[in-house]
Amino acid sequence: MPLTGKTIILGVTGGIAAYKSADLCSRLIKANANVHVVMTVNATRFVGTATFQALTGHQVITSLWDEPREFEITHISLSDKADAFIIAPATANIIGKIANGIADDMLTTTIMAATAPVIMAPAMNTKMWNNPIVQQNISKITSLGYKLIPPQTGRLACGSVGTGKMAEPEEILDYVKNLLQPVSHDLDGLRLIVTAGPTIEPIDPVRFIMNHSSGKMGYAIAEAALKSGAAVTLVSGPTSLVCSPEIELVLVKTASEMCDAVLARFDKADVLIGAAAPADFTPVEPADKKIKKSGNSGLTLHLKQTPDILVEAGKRKKSQIIIAFAAETNDLEHHAVEKLHRKNADFIVANDVSRSDIGFASDMNEVTIIDKNGIIDKLPKLSKLETADRILDKVYQMLRKS
Repeated sequence: MPLTGKTIILGVTGGIAAYKSADLCSRLIKANANVHVVMTVNATRFVGTATFQALTGHQVITSLWDEPREFEITHISLSDKADAFIIAPATANIIGKIANGIADDMLTTTIMAATAPVIMAPAMNTKMWNNPIVQQNISKITSLGYKLIPPQTGRLACGSVGTGKMAEPEEILDYVKNLLQPVSHDLDGLRLIVTAGPTIEPIDPVRFIMNHSSGKMGYAIAEAALKSGAAVTLVSGPTSLVCSPEIELVLVKTASEMCDAVLARFDKADVLIGAAAPADFTPVEPADKKIKKSGNSGLTLHLKQTPDILVEAGKRKKSQIIIAFAAETNDLEHHAVEKLHRKNADFIVANDVSRSDIGFASDMNEVTIIDKNGIIDKLPKLSKLETADRILDKVYQMLRKS
């Protein structure tokens, strides 16, 4: 029971995703956590307090004026006993309050007194999520050490499609488990480079070639490696994800920029994990002005191959361990083995991106690991955080043998 002996404060705010919080609460209880729920008044308009009281066996706190425990100041006593705070859903309103030090209700007051990690799972309309004030608040709270589980992209309650859906309860639970488990130092002192996300290859100043990679797998590996004691550099294409401030984040756009960033750091690295999905092709001559539709019956693009980052790293390889990824839609193991040898990698992680339940945007993955000796390890369907841990276990095993 991974959360045995842990006390979790679950903060529920006024968003339609509050119904998912009951599921999250149940999962935390099943993981043997002691859960206390603090709700804003608006949250009670979506889910009743009786639901959480029945799940946790504790009084649900909704107001600073609720009956206090004997000889206790409630918001202080809750903060003192907490191993972690989870705010799910975290609305734009609560994020703004925390970012600006406002403590005007039970939830914000309790958080202000918190010394345990505070984890936020935002949920809001896409336009709200993209609002520059919200993004500024997000940047501020993450720079201060608050944890963020980014929202998903999909159909929202308002009917629109975009980024803003709260992460699924199982992903939040996995994040909490990972955060509260004793810190492993299996990779202590090692330097890891992790690549993540897509790249964009410009056609003209407003159009580009891109793929569906979300970057979630690479970011999960970077976080897991950090927790294992490694010094981590994350070279990322464009994503909506946020990483821990302890990770060196290098933002790039094109495959060529990603290759340059990796190779500039490779000689000093111990491990390179290529979880990104850089574009394979780029226009030979991107237009310097927007290509107009009028007068053109069609458009022919002349493409050239982008640099293969792991192939280039493989040529420079000395004692480093290189892990490749293969995102395939057919003949998974055949294509993965070919890439493994072509890239001079030590092992490759292959997954079927044609499946919507484990594809690019999913929080789950189901991978097959194949090493250079032909040993195949098929992992079950796991969260990307759990998958990241299993991949790093394999890295640790290889380091022990070297």
